[in-house]
Amino acid sequence: MTIQEGKQLIITSIASLYDERESGNIASLLMEWITGFNKVDQLLNKQSSLNEDEYISLQKSVLKLSTGEPIQYIMGEAWFMGMPFKVTPDTLIPRPETEELVDWILQDLNLQTPMPLLVLEIGSGTGCIPISLKKKAPYLLIESIDINKGAVHTATENANLLEAPIEFTEMDFLDESNWDKFRPFHIIVSNPPYIKESEKSNMHPNVLEFEPAQALFVPDNDAVIFYRKIKLFSEQFLLPKGIIYFEINEQLAKDVQGLFEAENYLVELRKDLQGKERMIKVSKLN
Repeated sequence: MTIQEGKQLIITSIASLYDERESGNIASLLMEWITGFNKVDQLLNKQSSLNEDEYISLQKSVLKLSTGEPIQYIMGEAWFMGMPFKVTPDTLIPRPETEELVDWILQDLNLQTPMPLLVLEIGSGTGCIPISLKKKAPYLLIESIDINKGAVHTATENANLLEAPIEFTEMDFLDESNWDKFRPFHIIVSNPPYIKESEKSNMHPNVLEFEPAQALFVPDNDAVIFYRKIKLFSEQFLLPKGIIYFEINEQLAKDVQGLFEAENYLVELRKDLQGKERMIKVSKLN
């Protein structure tokens, strides 16, 4: 089987799951992972035959893809801020919109003199947020927590591979009895679970069936539970003039904004590149 035939096999196997453009992107990604040829090299070598090991890997991968398993889990890797991150079923796949949140934080940091600021990230996942911050602003002192032991393990692996010293801890943040373990922070950042259970019907099956539900969903009757808890936490553990950065569900933007506006905080909503209100910055006034 040639590279061109292999890519067509991939596209055909997932045609019912993805549109034409996404199917083509997945085929190119998978073929690069299997052969080591980037997109240009695949075109130049489209008539080259796959060796036996490559062919077997292709067949196994196509079988997984056809069930809806995301390409990132098959490869065990996803790129974020120009860096490769190991992903596992314990972690969400890093999204491009989260890069926008990291960019916002870095833009703000660039406006001030570098200093060893204390940063807490709530919800480690792959560790893509704190690791990216540490690589771009090495003077930050970052701690990150996650309720999922597997996620903490994966994030720690990624930090070691990318040489980003960060303290990862397994912890249930919603349990307030754990909070006495913390010190005050200059910055808190979180991309917490924020999808309502009732929104499941609108989601792609490959997300519902393969990504960790614990990191995605919140009950409809308390959809802002993580933001509410972080607000309570910040009253004690966010230093004066400290800042919180969140990724948010666009449907909850006004609810999250309202949590903080009535208190001693300055709130700024920001739209992502798709024009959706997906990020919020909360500054503690004193």
